[in-house]
Amino acid sequence: MNKLRQTMQYLLPVEKPGTAGEDYDIYPVHDLGRGKIHCDYASLARKIAGEKRVVVDGFIGVDFGRFTRELNKALTAIGVHANWWNMNAAMRSPGEIEELVAPFLGGDDPIFGFRTSLELSDFLDPEKLRRIVSDDEAEMNILIGIGASLADWGGTLVYIDIPKNEIQFRARAGSVTNLGVPVSDVPKKMYKRFYFVDWVVLNRHKRNILPRIDVIVDGQRDGEITWASGDDLRAGLDRLACNAFRVRPWFEPGAWGGQWIREHIRMLPHDVPNYAWSFELIVPENGIIFSSDGRMLEVSFDMLMFRAGRNVVGNECYEEYGDEFPIRMDYLDNFDGRNLSIQCHPRREYIRKNFGEVLTQEETYYILDTKDDAVVYLGFQEDVDPVEFERALTGSHRSGTELDVARYVHAEPSARHELYLIPPGTLHSSGRNNLVLEISTTPYIFTFKMYDWLSLDLDGRPRPINVRRAMENLCFDRKGDAVKRDLVAHPCLVESGADWEMWHLQTHPDHSYDVYRYKLKSSVEVRTEGKCHVLNLVEGESAEVLTAGGSRFCLHYAETLVVSAAAGSYRVVNTSGREIMFVKVFMK
Repeated sequence: MNKLRQTMQYLLPVEKPGTAGEDYDIYPVHDLGRGKIHCDYASLARKIAGEKRVVVDGFIGVDFGRFTRELNKALTAIGVHANWWNMNAAMRSPGEIEELVAPFLGGDDPIFGFRTSLELSDFLDPEKLRRIVSDDEAEMNILIGIGASLADWGGTLVYIDIPKNEIQFRARAGSVTNLGVPVSDVPKKMYKRFYFVDWVVLNRHKRNILPRIDVIVDGQRDGEITWASGDDLRAGLDRLACNAFRVRPWFEPGAWGGQWIREHIRMLPHDVPNYAWSFELIVPENGIIFSSDGRMLEVSFDMLMFRAGRNVVGNECYEEYGDEFPIRMDYLDNFDGRNLSIQCHPRREYIRKNFGEVLTQEETYYILDTKDDAVVYLGFQEDVDPVEFERALTGSHRSGTELDVARYVHAEPSARHELYLIPPGTLHSSGRNNLVLEISTTPYIFTFKMYDWLSLDLDGRPRPINVRRAMENLCFDRKGDAVKRDLVAHPCLVESGADWEMWHLQTHPDHSYDVYRYKLKSSVEVRTEGKCHVLNLVEGESAEVLTAGGSRFCLHYAETLVVSAAAGSYRVVNTSGREIMFVKVFMK
């Protein structure tokens, strides 16, 4: 049998390590109160003992077989005999499911598809589902598997959640499959299906059943679980939606990855070649960790949006984007690494028409650190000719020869705390030896690479090039002197107090968010004014953030914190002993 996961990243432990929280914390937790999180199958068996019907639903990637064996063993130990029923018996045939999802997978395109309109019920055969009937003579009936709550059994509803990064680690190991598929496939192909079909369908289902979940289970650990009551989960989500929170970041190596993250974030594994990304706030895949008595339980971030999205992002933003959290932050680390690909992102109309996304990638690069005359590639040279540029890109890709980048692409010197503006359609790349805090709207896979410096991915293969799609989106008027004028932010002091200043780092008209930077010696009070604020400490060792609702967070250097719109106001207190700076990002 294949191993469960393929990664060097640590599995979330049951208990938070004692050293966590001293500097950048990879396990940010939110307290549920004492006695709220339990950590074994025996306690879960005692919880459900006496129930006639139990329904165990969950997300793709969950090891339902292991859960069945362990819970059955625990029930037997306390003298409870359960009849088990499996939702796999109600799935449509693999051929039917393949035909069902095909329109959303983009044919032979290795990366892109279209966000599905399917529902989980579409994957089930109604006649097969009707045949799954509980035995009223039995002591206990348990129906388990994806979509189990659709069988309309009633009874206690247990939901097993699993982080999406962990699903990807399991996909690489070949230990999970796509929804309704009997065998695993190559990881990148599985990921495309996850992104455009499986996760979309299962998120809709999760949203529908969240109000009636009786028990929430964190299913990411092999042989170990943590669990809490649904009421305690919902109460915890409600508190976050009126205060502030940090999602659990996760980290990935890459072909161009660097060494800054390895050197500065001590809690991470160091037996990896590099770290290219920190997924600080890429909420379609981040989780939120709750804690009680030192124990940790992680649920997907989207549960918070499903439960109280309007409180998180504010009325205006929620009306426009619904459950889609609109702001993204991540780190791109190529310190002592390689250049990122020459690339661009789709314009909003293009991404909606071709991929079914609500938002597109409206990026900015905030330079947190840099060295050795690093540059940011941004826009075109003044005399660029689009036809010649496309011909050169195509020739380089076909022949495997170097592109004369300097002939076509403008480069700006990289400087700490500069903000470079990358609205959709802008050619860009980070040259090596930058640590970029990438601020953007939420989508994150829609990168049209034009030139990848002839480098190979970690699997030894070239990464896909999308010259045609790039040419359909590039703005060739972003060139020459216009780059420095229009694509480099020019900070403007807009407000100040006795020992603080607020500077506006104005974004491009095509950006739907704005960026402000505070310089702070002691403390400053900030009002949310009905908007969600995303903060990042970009200078200084630490700060304390106190919300009007009484929540208190220690924010370390380079950490990201979300303050919900419903918090109303918050105070940032400098705890570094020297002047600090933090950025504040919100939708315009």
